[in-house]
Amino acid sequence: MIDAALLDRIAGRLAAALAPPEGPLWPLRVDGRIVGELDPGRATRLRRFDETFVVAEREVRFAPHLADAGARSAAVARVARALADEGCLTAWRDELYAVGTAPGGAPLFRLERAAARYFGIRTFAVHVNGITRARGEAAMWIARRSPRKAIDPGMLDNLVGGGVAAGASVAATVVKEAWEEAGLPPDIARTARATGTVEIRRAQPDGLHLETIFVHDLELPPGVVPANRDDEVVEFRLEAADAAARLIANESGADTVTADASLVIADWLMRHNYVPHGTRAWDVLDRLRGRAA
Repeated sequence: MIDAALLDRIAGRLAAALAPPEGPLWPLRVDGRIVGELDPGRATRLRRFDETFVVAEREVRFAPHLADAGARSAAVARVARALADEGCLTAWRDELYAVGTAPGGAPLFRLERAAARYFGIRTFAVHVNGITRARGEAAMWIARRSPRKAIDPGMLDNLVGGGVAAGASVAATVVKEAWEEAGLPPDIARTARATGTVEIRRAQPDGLHLETIFVHDLELPPGVVPANRDDEVVEFRLEAADAAARLIANESGADTVTADASLVIADWLMRHNYVPHGTRAWDVLDRLRGRAA
């Protein structure tokens, strides 16, 4: 078990970091479906792109002539590039996300990753808890993000984490990211065990962070040490469960774990009986993770 006071600090930090948006959000609708949410300032900024969007009655819709995924994707790409040129987006990623579908499905349109939060679309990601066992005790691998990352530079993270791009599956993304971020070959990456999802919905400076995270546990064979391949990770460290808990309780400083990775680690602690059922910390963290098996 983890010390109760430490668990309360974790719950308090994540309740603040992952709090839902407070202000009103305007829906982005496609074919009657809500596929995004924008704050009023970002929504009204789209009025000048009247060849692409209709902004009225506190909602955003595509212009009527944009009636299929290809047309919408081409039009919104031009808008996203204009917003990027104006400094409204994070660094351009040149990677597309599928909008309005689960991973691998047919999207209503595709959107540049850097614009995902601006439009408040639901994104999908994989996170992998990397575990090594020594003398029967589990220790967790923690990665440090490169200081050049567009989001959360220099912060601590799960062993593997990455967005599911348009047309990619969750399983393929695990294999791809495990190799690029941790140097783990496919035969090891494919042993990662899917454990369900956790949900993120919070306001950020660049818009709404709305994401479903597919959580995996991966036990590394003895002697396997992660090694980054894509320059997006600058350090790996192996931490005992109680040390990992102390890291995710940290609200500031050089060793702060990203909010989403902290939730994934908290979920692991809960699933492995480090957090007692029925405590305040359990109740808060269980609500925050919005878990689906």
